Amino acid sequence: MKFTRDWLFDHLDTDRSFDEILDILPMLGLEVESVTDRAAALAPFTIAEVVSAVQHPNADKLRVCMVNTGSGDPIQVVCGAPNARAGMKGVFAPAGAYVPGIDLTLKVGEIRGEASNGMLCSEREMQLSDEHDGIIDLPDDAPVGAAFAPYAGLDDPVIEIAITPNRADCLGVRGVARDLAAAGYGRLKDVDFAAHDGRYDSPVQWVIDPAAKAFCPRVTGRGFRGLKNGNSPSWMAGRLNAVGQRPISALVDITNYVMIDLGRPLHAYDVAKINGDSLTIRPAKDGETLTALNEKHYSLDASMFIIADEHGADDLAGIMGGARTGVSDTTTEMFLEVAIFDPISVATTARKLNINSDARYRFERGLDVTSPDWVQGHVARLVLSICGGEASHIVSAGDGANWQRQIFLSHDKVQKLTGMDVPITDQQQILQTLGFTIVACDDDSGDGGWQVSPPAWRGDIDGAADLVEEIGRIHGYDNLTMAHLPREHVIAQPSLSPAQARLFRTRRALAGCGLMEAVTFSFLSESHAQAFGGGADHLKLVNPISADLSVMRPSILPNLLAAAARNQDRGESDVAMFEIGPVFLGDQPDEQRTACSGIRHGATAPREWHGTMRKTDLFDAKADAEAALAALGVRSAGLQTIAEAPDYFHPNRSGALVQGRTKLASFGELHPRIAEIFGLRGIVVGFEIHVEDVPMPKSKGPAKSLLSMSVFQPVSRDFAFIVDADVAAGDLLRAVKSGAGSLLSDMRVFDVYQGDNIDAGKKSVAITITLSPTKATLTDEEIEKISASVVALAAKNCGAVLRG
Repeated sequence: MKFTRDWLFDHLDTDRSFDEILDILPMLGLEVESVTDRAAALAPFTIAEVVSAVQHPNADKLRVCMVNTGSGDPIQVVCGAPNARAGMKGVFAPAGAYVPGIDLTLKVGEIRGEASNGMLCSEREMQLSDEHDGIIDLPDDAPVGAAFAPYAGLDDPVIEIAITPNRADCLGVRGVARDLAAAGYGRLKDVDFAAHDGRYDSPVQWVIDPAAKAFCPRVTGRGFRGLKNGNSPSWMAGRLNAVGQRPISALVDITNYVMIDLGRPLHAYDVAKINGDSLTIRPAKDGETLTALNEKHYSLDASMFIIADEHGADDLAGIMGGARTGVSDTTTEMFLEVAIFDPISVATTARKLNINSDARYRFERGLDVTSPDWVQGHVARLVLSICGGEASHIVSAGDGANWQRQIFLSHDKVQKLTGMDVPITDQQQILQTLGFTIVACDDDSGDGGWQVSPPAWRGDIDGAADLVEEIGRIHGYDNLTMAHLPREHVIAQPSLSPAQARLFRTRRALAGCGLMEAVTFSFLSESHAQAFGGGADHLKLVNPISADLSVMRPSILPNLLAAAARNQDRGESDVAMFEIGPVFLGDQPDEQRTACSGIRHGATAPREWHGTMRKTDLFDAKADAEAALAALGVRSAGLQTIAEAPDYFHPNRSGALVQGRTKLASFGELHPRIAEIFGLRGIVVGFEIHVEDVPMPKSKGPAKSLLSMSVFQPVSRDFAFIVDADVAAGDLLRAVKSGAGSLLSDMRVFDVYQGDNIDAGKKSVAITITLSPTKATLTDEEIEKISASVVALAAKNCGAVLRG
């Protein structure tokens, strides 16, 4: 929301300084985003007199002017404006000045052999309008040598404030002034909102279709004839220019001015262009089209509401008018629309059509529902004072919205909710200045208070807490009582829940494995989504950022692969990264999952003389997955590895980690087809975990049990078993574990061999175990007994025999 200082003071009678106003606005909830001092930017520009203007000797369309700037001898300027003449007064920019309208810093130079030491400026060069056919021609009494900005009223600073969605009443300058007046920063000036008696019957009537009654509870309009549409007054054009509204014509400028001044959008129709004698507010027909004032064509559907004549759609109600019936410079008869439209419907239609407009911004936040009736007289007087003519009687349709409501506010409610001790008289004054109506009464328990009726322009006020907020912000949040939060525990409590904490630990664990954390979009291209089993229609975005980010992702892996490809294209082929974030298996709430995924591509380390560099393989991905699961609270001893993974992994170089019947992670080499899609050269490995599939660890006491070290010598034994080639090493390890019993402290596979001296279809698996006694050193007989048990269970469960 932009406005100027003097515009604000049109509504606020105050003796406060401008800086004090700027300081209090944020305290009222109206954050000041910027203050632009146009006079400072235009300080070099002065009023000058053209002493002489002669034809340029070497150019037909140029003149050599001698300019009196009021500060010494005349200065020579070469000018191409057709209206440059001796005796006129204009705006002079000296060499070194920055001209905003053409984005140019002036320099001394020669034009066709004649020296030019500055510029005589047009309105466009000064960013006053789009006019550039000639230089600015000032009145004869303009003071030569004076600064141009104060003379032209351009020393009026522009203020831009941020408006929260609930404060639609402050989308007009008067609403901002009302807040300032309530805070004691002046008095809200009176504005003449009295009715204006028309002189003839309106040439256009309103009709609200039965299907549109909920959409448009009230609309008014009136005709104007005998108008002379031309340029708007300089004061109005200047203010509109200052806030970024390009002046078009008086009738259009009046509607824009009232929208910013009062927060009340209007729309003007050229009566001569309306087919028939009525305008109908109705749902659009499927396939009906409209060319809007922005010269774009829109295809409509039955969920959208329009204003139409006998010809068809004239206006996207509450969003943008149609080009066919819009006013122009030749308009002499106008019909003015003032309506209330349903905010949700306006917002929905505008989003479907991707239209942003000042009217939409205000309608979708909610307007004063009584404004169609009280604003007509004010606008009529404004139109007639600028364009002449006469106004018709008002025509209207709709019974209006049911906005009246009463809220009980007890006298002590402010103190209870905020801790601020605001005197009762101050509370009453604040609410009344903001436009609330107050009637003293008691509630059912006999407590004193008021029945408060919010004004029609405050549709955001629903309950007593809202009234307390109004009193609190106007009274000043700097008056809040300082109080320490109670400390209920001597020892600080965890700030993260167990579920949040384990994600934090997982990030630390993967970073410790050498993976860099990535943060990517939660959506991707349709082709990439389909390659990972996604891309369903119900997961496509309605309004994507780009075609490459149009579908919610079914997996994090494609995002990481795309990032690896970008690194590869820039010469960084060795990539190790992970991400923890959402994936979308469907469009239902329980189908959004949290995934932990990582990839490795290229080598595990840089080239070094001692030869530690090697290419990544599926066991690196398995180790990453196991590290992540351990951080998530999964005991590695309970994990089994099975040859089962999604089809985007290599079918023979991938697997899954399971616990019981629950699949916790997939890992392995990505399918060559996937690597080719992303343009990655060489092997890419990765892992994927759905965090919700990993159960929370069950805590039965301290996080870690007391460390107990045995004082007796551990014993290691190696076993080399011959088993069928299809026997999984994990199955063999479980059999060995069962045979070794409770003294087993460690075991691992240290060799797998197939080849000479091993029968076809067989393999040799070598396992080492460590036994740690706790009561006494193991005897040879005890060790042999355990070894025999290991061999027996390996033979029974896996068909294993010791290798001879």
